[in-house]
Amino acid sequence: MFSLLWIPATIAASFFQVARNALQRGMMGAAGPWGATLVRFLFGLPFSILFAAIAWWATPHLDPSFGRAFWSAAAGGAFTQVAATACLLIAMERAGFAVGTALQQSSLPLAALLGLIVYHDSMSGIAWAGVAITTAGLATLTWPVSGPLGKAATGPRPVSGAMFGLASGLCFGFSLNAYRHATLALDAAHPVFSALASVAIVQAMQAGALTLVLAIHNRAALRAIIAGWRGSLAAGLCGSCASAGWFFALALSPAAPVRALGVVEAPIAAWAGRRLFSERLHLRQILAGGAVMIGVVLTTLY
Repeated sequence: MFSLLWIPATIAASFFQVARNALQRGMMGAAGPWGATLVRFLFGLPFSILFAAIAWWATPHLDPSFGRAFWSAAAGGAFTQVAATACLLIAMERAGFAVGTALQQSSLPLAALLGLIVYHDSMSGIAWAGVAITTAGLATLTWPVSGPLGKAATGPRPVSGAMFGLASGLCFGFSLNAYRHATLALDAAHPVFSALASVAIVQAMQAGALTLVLAIHNRAALRAIIAGWRGSLAAGLCGSCASAGWFFALALSPAAPVRALGVVEAPIAAWAGRRLFSERLHLRQILAGGAVMIGVVLTTLY
């Protein structure tokens, strides 16, 4: 019944994720990267709790297992997703909205290489070709020839933006696999409930921890996101819908094909960057971004 539903769930999650990223980027100036990161978790939490409550009410014969396997995977995914989101927002600010999104796609080949080194996973020749193509595309994207608006790049910002983009991809690669393990550990027989409940629990952990940190070290960021509550609420709703889609897809499919289909996010982000932030991509960036997308898809064939 649910076997192919991960496909529309992933596509919907990609649309909501681009919308959330755009709203968060608009708050970077006032709230900073950590304040803008908190927005998606804190203001998305009420929606996530509502979604989980509806799933609990509508799903019979639930038998969730809140054991060590769930909590360790959920905590690991929560921590790495917070770091990934902050890095992504910085990358979008410094390298451009579309370029930052393309750099985020490095999560899959980086995760594949990490699995080879740490866990001695084997990869096919096609997958290695995908890693090579992705690496070449990322190298072209990160080469500091021009800025995101076509201006000469004279400082370290495009380069540092690329590094933050790659760091974001690596952290997202960790969190994707962690969230899949969390949803399966909670209740594999009921993927809709498991996905939505996991989202609510993870977002509560993230919102609580990040709010505490900012309350101690950066109260101005908290005041900024509260003052801009309308944008914060919209970002939270889009973030909750995106997370619900990703978690549901990961409950039904391994992370690799979900991440591969998620490359649909890149052309959506390119369009959003042009319409919302007046960013124009050079032919070099378009070709390099296309190479990254092709490489990501090929890497899933390991």
